[in-house]
Amino acid sequence: MTTIDAPRTSAARTRRGVNLEKWGWMYMRASGVVLVVLIFGHLFVNLVAGEGVKQIDFAFVAGKLSDPFWQVYDTLLLWLALIHGANGMRTLVNDYVTKPRVRSALLFALGASTVVLLILGTLVIYTFDPCPVGADPELVASFCSSL
Repeated sequence: MTTIDAPRTSAARTRRGVNLEKWGWMYMRASGVVLVVLIFGHLFVNLVAGEGVKQIDFAFVAGKLSDPFWQVYDTLLLWLALIHGANGMRTLVNDYVTKPRVRSALLFALGASTVVLLILGTLVIYTFDPCPVGADPELVASFCSSL
């Protein structure tokens, strides 16, 4: 007869309060469903609708990022996908890294990189300007009016 050892995190079962593992598990399921819809919508608009992949260039991206609907859509896609991936990586680190200091360092690095990427990605979506004022006309897109 084979016996199974107790899990390493047995203390988590006796703790009172908010069960973060349960909420992380629920987030993964809910965000996964929403991400499937968002990703297929993104792929349809970019690759199927209009002229297909031939339409994707700087002007196409600039046009999308100037529309508030696409700003919100892309922000939702960015945040859900990045947090979904970071939560999955957190689960892997918790499952496979046995040394507490190494686990803490990896979780800190994962959290820090996630926050930095969320901030930078959101800034790009909301502050993108294809025709910056005062820029050298040689360096801006051809569809920008003369500056």
